[in-house]
Amino acid sequence: MHVGCWAHARRKFVDAVKVNRDDAAAVQMVLRMDALFVVDRAARKEQMTVEERLALRRQHAEEWAEEIHQECRKLMPSVLPKSALGKAVGYTLNNWPKLRRVFDYAEVELSNNLAENSMRPVALGRKNWLHVGSAKAGPKVAAILSVVESCRRLDVPAKEYLLDVLPGIESRKLSEVARLTPANWSAARA
Repeated sequence: MHVGCWAHARRKFVDAVKVNRDDAAAVQMVLRMDALFVVDRAARKEQMTVEERLALRRQHAEEWAEEIHQECRKLMPSVLPKSALGKAVGYTLNNWPKLRRVFDYAEVELSNNLAENSMRPVALGRKNWLHVGSAKAGPKVAAILSVVESCRRLDVPAKEYLLDVLPGIESRKLSEVARLTPANWSAARA
């Protein structure tokens, strides 16, 4: 499922404010988007489940989102498409169905910053890994990094996990593979 990122939309309106601090429309959009994040911050502070957070979003943030959409539709005919505000409005309207998914699916985050930050070391190291061995090595490195990142996110000791799972992996049956994921491995040890 592809989702839009409210943080990216907000950033584009912040950029429009930087270009023209007197642009009331851009300032108002940033404030409306900030309200969306305040709702999610409150849900995290209260340690709500994702379903409770979704209900809170629908109750308090969906109205803000609809205002954002309506305001973007009003602004579109009056802004230059290549201007900072025009780009922000265009991004928001073009990605509207994706941005709306935060009100349909409990697990969808307003921002993909967590995913982007977790992949930053991969992006920074990419140039260094160009000579990793062969064309076949890239997918293998990606798979290993994915497993290590899953371990990190789940607080599973990656070294211990890999030392336990990798030896003899070639002789395991395909039906056993699901039990080898970091989450299932950790649950079995608990």
